[in-house]
Amino acid sequence: MRSAGLDLVKWTAIVTMVADHLRYLWPAAEGLFVVGRLAFPLFCLAIAVNAQRNPDGHLFTRGNLRYLGWLTVFAVLSEGPYRWLDPATQTLNVIPTLTLGLLLAWGVRHPPLHARLIGLGAVLVATVFSAQLMYGLPGVLLPAAWLMAGSRGGAAWLLPCLMAVAGNLTNSWLFGHLMAPITLLTLVAATLAIPLGCLLLRCNGRPIPPVGRWGYLFYPLHLLIIKGLHWLL
Repeated sequence: MRSAGLDLVKWTAIVTMVADHLRYLWPAAEGLFVVGRLAFPLFCLAIAVNAQRNPDGHLFTRGNLRYLGWLTVFAVLSEGPYRWLDPATQTLNVIPTLTLGLLLAWGVRHPPLHARLIGLGAVLVATVFSAQLMYGLPGVLLPAAWLMAGSRGGAAWLLPCLMAVAGNLTNSWLFGHLMAPITLLTLVAATLAIPLGCLLLRCNGRPIPPVGRWGYLFYPLHLLIIKGLHWLL
């Protein structure tokens, strides 16, 4: 069943992601970078919610395989537009991080050994290639941290907050300028994304336009549009 709250989480993630990427048109707009730090934790929340919906032990379902397939396909298709927009980037586009995060979330969610091994494999890949992944190993751990916080509560809510902050600190400039105002604002925004996501997820009172499979295509398409506008401007 569709959840208006989950769709609101996705819409907020999409809007803040686009706001972040608009910096390629207006480089001086540092505030958009801070706003954009909300996007990744919210996308990770969406992954965690979808993983939580699966009954225990029901990992290899048609829906799960389709979900993984869409992520894998668009991880490949998005790399060209991502590098065209930002040729100096040192990382892959964000979808490989989300894909590994999904695999780990499945390993946390499902008790059978094969699920645990899939999750362990995702962690090993993320550890080896952390420097090439956007948000690094902490970004891969974030969906699982959402799951653990939701099931255990209490102090466990520190886990997604810490992973969101650590993921941003894989940015070498931020890590090298820890006391810079933009860094402090970035880390605050990453932390606030966690309670914001919880709040949005509970907003089921009004119908929200669904975010369907077009969301996968939106990612590379909006990168191409922003690059095209950069040329025109």
